[in-house]
Amino acid sequence: MTTQEEVTTIEKQSLPSQVVKKTTKQVEPQAKGEAPQKVYEKKKTIFRSTQIIWYLLGFIEVLLTFRVFLKLLGAVPFSGFTSLIYSITAPLAMPFIGVVGASVEGRSMIEWSTIIAGIVYLCIAWGLVYLLEIIYPITPKDIESE
Repeated sequence: MTTQEEVTTIEKQSLPSQVVKKTTKQVEPQAKGEAPQKVYEKKKTIFRSTQIIWYLLGFIEVLLTFRVFLKLLGAVPFSGFTSLIYSITAPLAMPFIGVVGASVEGRSMIEWSTIIAGIVYLCIAWGLVYLLEIIYPITPKDIESE
């Protein structure tokens, strides 16, 4: 806030002008750019977007972790849960199949491509969130204080 002085003058017969009263008003600075409510809504949307990105990453990582452990334990692929996990995670792991061969011993398998997929998806999510933070820097405190 800035202060602005206001001076009122009254003309008198003998004196050209005389200061009658001096008042000080608080003047709000003119906001440049967007309205505060729009800025708040934009920050809230960006913050919510980063939360959604991390949630989706967590969901994908859990599914890929189930896939790795089921393969490691040599689970029967025709059982209901195992088949469900394999069918959901197959499109997620497919781009990375063949990058590194799987380590097989008996029925147990370490599927390195699924581990690589998890790392790549983590890097993509981190990159998206970091990009949003560079473009629109906010903190959780910004959301709580508005």
